[in-house]
Amino acid sequence: MTDTPAHMPLSEPEDVVSRRVIIRAVGMQKVYQRGEEITYALRSIDVEVYTGEFIVVMGPSGSGKSTFFNMIGALDSPSKGRVFIDEVDVAQLTAEELAFLRCRKIGYIFQSYNLIQYMTALENVTTPMAFGGVMPDEARKRGMDLLDLVGLSDRWFHRPIEMSGGQQQRVAIARALANQPSILLCDEPTANLDHHTGDEILAILQRLNKERGVTVICATHDHRMMNICDRLMWIRDGNIERIARRDEVEVEVGSIE
Repeated sequence: MTDTPAHMPLSEPEDVVSRRVIIRAVGMQKVYQRGEEITYALRSIDVEVYTGEFIVVMGPSGSGKSTFFNMIGALDSPSKGRVFIDEVDVAQLTAEELAFLRCRKIGYIFQSYNLIQYMTALENVTTPMAFGGVMPDEARKRGMDLLDLVGLSDRWFHRPIEMSGGQQQRVAIARALANQPSILLCDEPTANLDHHTGDEILAILQRLNKERGVTVICATHDHRMMNICDRLMWIRDGNIERIARRDEVEVEVGSIE
């Protein structure tokens, strides 16, 4: 991939006028201190994400991608600055309100799947629904529909040990959609998968974005995601180095960041 110029402006989606901001970070900073040693995981982040976008976050290991995800996903609090989700200041929420936000507004997909090993695929998918107040019969129906959506209608009662990595990641996607979130945060969702299975996972994410209007944000090293995203964000040394629309980025075969 050819590097874009460092002076490139922070490009917005072309149809930004018709879309609303769903995530907004203002002066977001994360600092860790051990004794006299201070580490800046995020330095000062200002960014807006619009409804229905597919954003890919790239950068070298240790650049701050995971910390960025934890902040905008309300899994951790910034040392300075503010994070707004649907114009709600996350820092102003009580513990109960914050748990409700995580449960109902955001779906999380992790590189390591994080499935509960003794539960079936259906039980893994329906567990978050219990916290979301969904009645058992409705949860079972919704869980089956979600597993069907990700191509696992024949695996409802299989446990993770009985499934391939790709199948486990499909279960993880179905679980992330359990409470019908408007935001899907994906941390390296194809990292542990072979090329073909990775393509299948990307197709599912793209379908969720285009057909269901889910806002998808993926941290990844997988350059295939560049073909399906709306904007790309590069993070380096705790800073957003640049943001560009997909059509502003040139890709060269054999060239990667």
